[in-house]
Order: sequence, then structure tokens, then C-alpha cells
Amino acid sequence: MAAPAKEAAVATGKRDELADSLAELFTNVSLMVRGELQGTNSQLALLEKMNQRVAEEYNSYGDVASGLRVFVEQLNEKNQGFEEYTSQIDAIDHQVTEFEAVVSMLDKHVSVLEKKVKSAYHIASTQ
Repeated sequence: MAAPAKEAAVATGKRDELADSLAELFTNVSLMVRGELQGTNSQLALLEKMNQRVAEEYNSYGDVASGLRVFVEQLNEKNQGFEEYTSQIDAIDHQVTEFEAVVSMLDKHVSVLEKKVKSAYHIASTQ
């Protein structure tokens, strides 16, 4: 009878070793999974911070883009005003050209009249 008790004790010892090994295995796997989850949580927290920084950065870009849009609109308005001034200058230049032509014609007419007056005066003084 000692043999079966001894065998039972050896079997119980093996069972305890197996239970201890399995418990240690589950503990190690649990620690490994917990470590992976903590690493993933850290990565997610870092990613969230990075996303927040990018959002803040793009938010300031939005302000810059809005400012640029206003600036471009102001430039467009000034450009339209400049085009209006340019067309006014072109109209004035055209009027000046026409005026110069009229003055030139009047100058020629005055020259002809001066010649006629000198000729008439010269004829009158010789008689």
C-alpha cells in the first residue's frame, strides 16, 4: 500500500508542478499582454497629442489662409481701381492727342494768316 500512496504523492507533486507551471505561464502571458496594452495605450496617447498639435497648427494655417484671402480680395479691389485709373489715363492721353492735332491745325492756319497779313501789309506799304 505504500507504493500507491507514493505514486499518489508523486502524481500530486507532478500535478502541483504542472499547476505551478501553468499558473506561471498564464501570469507571464498576462504580464506580456498587459505590457503590450500599456505600450499601445502609450502610442495612442502620443498619437492623440500629435493629432492635437497638428490640429492646432492647421488651425493657425486657417487663420493665415483667411488673412491671405482678405489680402487677395483687397489686392483685387486695388487692381480694379488701378485698371479704372489706367483707362482714365488712356482716355486723357487720347484727348491730349486730339487736342495736339487741333493745335497743330490752328498753328498752320495762323501761319497762313500771318503770311497773308504780312503780304497785305507789304503791298499796302509799297503803294
